[in-house]
Amino acid sequence: MTASLRPHRDDVLIAAAGLLGGLVLWTLGVHTQVGGPLPGAWALIPMTVLAGLELLRRTAPQTALVLGTLGLIADQFTGTSLATVLMFTDIVYAAVLYGTPAAARRIPWTTALVTVAVTIGFAAWFRSADALLIGVVTALISFAPATTGVLVRNHRDAAEAARLRAEQTALLAEIDRTQAVTAERARMARELHDMVANHLSAIAIHSTAALSLDDARTTREALTVIRENSVDGLAEMRRLIGLLRDSGADTEPAAAPTLAALDTLLEQAETNGASSGLTFTLDDRRGAGPKLPTPVELAAYRIVQESLTNALKHAAPGPVAVELDCSEEALTVRIGSPFGDRSGPRAPGSGAGLVGMRERAALLDGVFEAGPAGTGDGGTIWQVRAELPVGEGRGTV
Repeated sequence: MTASLRPHRDDVLIAAAGLLGGLVLWTLGVHTQVGGPLPGAWALIPMTVLAGLELLRRTAPQTALVLGTLGLIADQFTGTSLATVLMFTDIVYAAVLYGTPAAARRIPWTTALVTVAVTIGFAAWFRSADALLIGVVTALISFAPATTGVLVRNHRDAAEAARLRAEQTALLAEIDRTQAVTAERARMARELHDMVANHLSAIAIHSTAALSLDDARTTREALTVIRENSVDGLAEMRRLIGLLRDSGADTEPAAAPTLAALDTLLEQAETNGASSGLTFTLDDRRGAGPKLPTPVELAAYRIVQESLTNALKHAAPGPVAVELDCSEEALTVRIGSPFGDRSGPRAPGSGAGLVGMRERAALLDGVFEAGPAGTGDGGTIWQVRAELPVGEGRGTV
């Protein structure tokens, strides 16, 4: 897009003031020199030209400078109006301030060389100290406004750069804030799903069984499981709500579940899955060794928890095996469950559990796989496998 050639309002005012002031000085007979070859009204021509060029001081500063220089030279053959000289100095200043970066660098040096050349030339011609006065005047109408333009331009550029840096800093801060909020929401979603889904799945399955089977003993057992899971789920929800409310307070952090609690987790799964013909076993081959990093233990626990919940919702009757193994590089978690048709009640699934497990492994730079994997005694096995690096400096979940 090309810049508009319409003069700026301030430039119109400057041009009008310069022309009006020049006319007043010419009317009063005020001139900077007397005895030019073109006296009288000839001085109005370069004055009018310079006033017109003031309209171009922003839109075409270099063109205005070139034509203004010619107008100033022409003014030397007239009575030389002070208004013409002042308008020329403003055009030099504007050429540096509003011109291209190259022009802003070149004009001060050019005016300095012109000042030196004029001083030396008139010194050689007059052979008197009057040449120094001419050099000073030349510097005042060329070099001084050019230098002033450089200073103002540098200050303006510095202010613009500071403004851009402030905008970029604010933008980066907003991006960081958005990413932090998104990451926190994802973490909360994983925690909420992993803590509550197991209880709600058990409630859904046993409530379906209680409604579909006309047997008082079965109904009572189902209602007992439903009550236990309702109470446990409510406690988990209260704990999560308490953590959210106290996140800004100076409180002790809640203890994250560890692999030492897997026995309790499997006992609960055994109770919830008894009516579905599921049995649960734990094979912990880790042995004695250094304590695993807390993020790794939490991720492994949640992956086992979610896998047991999925088995409770979808697995065919049979054994569900949990295996743990640890090397110097990684903790390996495997959960295998019968994969096939199921005649009993099922709980609906959304796929969020697999997404959450995969995210937990990815945040630790680990590997996650889930799908049919070979056959067992009862048929096809659905296996969940995760390798979680145990090195220091990993991410958190």
